Amino acid sequence: MTISLPFDNSYARLDGPFFTRTKPTPVVAPRLVRLNLALAEELGLDADALASPEGLAALAGAAIPDGAEPIAAAYAGHQFGHFSPQLGDGRAILLGEVIDRAGRRRDIQLKGSGPTPFSRGGDGRAALGPVLREYLVSEAMAALGVPTTRALAAVTTGEHVMREDIHPGAVLTRVAASHIRVGTFQFFAARRDLASLRKLADYAIARHDPAAAGAPNPYLAFFEGVVRRQADLVAQWLLLGFIHGVMNTDNMSVSGETIDYGPCAFMDAYDPATVFSSIDRQGRYAYGAQAGIAQWNLARLVEALLPLFGEDENKAVADAQGALDAYVDRFNASYLAGLRRKLGLTTEGPDDLALASALLSLMTADRVDFTVLFRRLCDLAADPEASGPVRDMFMDLAGVDAWLARWRDRLTSEPAVAPAERASAMRRANPAFIPRNHLVERMIEAAVERQDFAPFEELLRILARPYDDQPEFAAYAEAPPPSPQNYVTYCGT
Repeated sequence: MTISLPFDNSYARLDGPFFTRTKPTPVVAPRLVRLNLALAEELGLDADALASPEGLAALAGAAIPDGAEPIAAAYAGHQFGHFSPQLGDGRAILLGEVIDRAGRRRDIQLKGSGPTPFSRGGDGRAALGPVLREYLVSEAMAALGVPTTRALAAVTTGEHVMREDIHPGAVLTRVAASHIRVGTFQFFAARRDLASLRKLADYAIARHDPAAAGAPNPYLAFFEGVVRRQADLVAQWLLLGFIHGVMNTDNMSVSGETIDYGPCAFMDAYDPATVFSSIDRQGRYAYGAQAGIAQWNLARLVEALLPLFGEDENKAVADAQGALDAYVDRFNASYLAGLRRKLGLTTEGPDDLALASALLSLMTADRVDFTVLFRRLCDLAADPEASGPVRDMFMDLAGVDAWLARWRDRLTSEPAVAPAERASAMRRANPAFIPRNHLVERMIEAAVERQDFAPFEELLRILARPYDDQPEFAAYAEAPPPSPQNYVTYCGT
């Protein structure tokens, strides 16, 4: 007997070169680590059925649910600037799509469910540590208000996978607005398959930008929508200190969701040059480089789409360049608006960027914790005389005192707002809790080494309310203890 899910598989109906039909590989002894009950409800799925033995078999890839059409998607991509004409889902299988309770189409994909024709010699499996990391961080990002893929379930397989060492295996059930990537368009553009490129673009417009279909140039309007979504997304990353770690074009979704949580991490001490990924040896995807890399990736997308923009090549190129150039203004506006919210500003001042930049420079010089500092500014907004906790984070006391004087002076130019009201608004822009790297590693160690999932569950509960004080968990909001070694993350494949 198999579980039945209400699939409506539009991508599988495209057929042709967009994917290969492939089935998950059964595992030895699946065990449910966690089922996201709230997300199941949002998707209109029966949580009890998913938690049943039949549901567990489906989540582990041991059985195919009724209505599923398992496929591995084809795509290409620039990886660290080097183009690979064929990548594809090497360890992920899209079971199908459901229409959630809000009427949105959502993909349900198994990650780590065995090899596919795109595995390129890999085993197609996933280790428990990276699965728990993606589950935790993607759900934390959702709670922080960042567009993101979601985690529906995590399952251990009863098997082991070989990476740098032997690790317990696991499967993540991932939910996404779609899995269409910049690299998906590159796949067809590289093959000069204009018919499939147009078919993909028409599908993406219908799914993600239906209003673009009525524009004078629907494909240009679609690209403009991707530009806006990516500019806003990366601005949100920077405002929270998030570093994706591997912004290859095959890891950039046209839906505007954060996708593929491999060597990702949140920055502790503020420094634009921060890199965590073990494979990013040149800092290509450093924290401060992310906005520029997003534009570079968008340039690769518009190159792929260019043949659809019209027969007048000069006009097509000019339109493409104009749409790409709009990214900079959109990102800058989104980022500055976020900085104003973090600083408690409700109006626009001509020197606001300089004010924020001066603070960030002080933080860089003194290696001040990004999240803690902005949360303490919230407290200072509530009690303007209590500057001690902020000053204590700096070595350059004269510099921070001068900056605080500038900030207070800027606040006096604002419409009258009660200090408590301003502080409350700032707390909604400055989280107390993020997935601290040392806490994530401690959680993974407990699960992998001792099969203890209590730290995972506790972190999930805390991170579900990132903007609340939660005094009983105050220790989880603190900056990490000093470490003689730089924190390093790994791709997880």
